[in-house]
Amino acid sequence: MTEHAHIVPYRTFFIVWGLLLLLTATTVAVAQFNLGPFNVWVALLIATVKSGLVIAFFMHMKYESRLFLLALFAALAILAVFIGLTFFDVLYR
Repeated sequence: MTEHAHIVPYRTFFIVWGLLLLLTATTVAVAQFNLGPFNVWVALLIATVKSGLVIAFFMHMKYESRLFLLALFAALAILAVFIGLTFFDVLYR
């Protein structure tokens, strides 16, 4: 199996960094409003997008094989199940 170097231009990293800063500002701006039960969901949605950008570009997962992607999504699915079970615990207290 041959390995290929993933040369990503600096421009891509700066664009992703700018998007991460924009999403951070969005998180701060949204936190100023009372969205009721949607506060957590909006924060998790923004955090999911941010983590997706970091995983895809800074960790070069965008360029990895399908086996690594499958392992990543399996781990994320398990994490989502645990977070979902935690929400059920909070809802029924």
